[in-house]
Amino acid sequence: MIPQTIASGDFIDFVLELFATRGAVEYMGEKVSMRSHMEQTAACAVADGAPDHLVVAALLHDIGHFIGEHPIDALENGVDNDHEKIGAEFLSRFYPAEVTEPIRLHVAAKRYLCAVDDAYFGRLSPASVQSLAVQGGPMNAAEVEAFERNPHHRNAVRVRLYDDDGKVDGLTIEPASAYRDRLQKLLQA
Repeated sequence: MIPQTIASGDFIDFVLELFATRGAVEYMGEKVSMRSHMEQTAACAVADGAPDHLVVAALLHDIGHFIGEHPIDALENGVDNDHEKIGAEFLSRFYPAEVTEPIRLHVAAKRYLCAVDDAYFGRLSPASVQSLAVQGGPMNAAEVEAFERNPHHRNAVRVRLYDDDGKVDGLTIEPASAYRDRLQKLLQA
């Protein structure tokens, strides 16, 4: 369901409409909706003092759930929906790699952190533990080395940590529309 023709001038309205129309769906058994999760992830980036490209990456990191061909509950049902790749591919028409690569790598970053940080697995929500198994489990040594060679891996880890923290039920945060200026500023000409 990736739109093939969307002008950059219409892109931000398109994204905000996705948040409005698709965002209320349950987020893989979490206590928050997809919209709230993505907005909370961006709020975590803002609270961390992250640069605008990481704030936008955090806000849009799960957009692939909205535009992919698999149903929103695919991961819950044991199907890897590749939402990170679908989202990054779609967004690469509008944003530079400093935004899209952390999105593309945020699932790999979870697998990476599970491999290199003994305490990390314990901070995952039950839904993230379930999806980890579907997404390949912790990386092996060769995968860790390859991930660390990617120039965007550190930013992907940051987005991943914001993602993990963006699942608080009842948290009041800025809506996606509050990020309009950041979304606009980073659009490629």
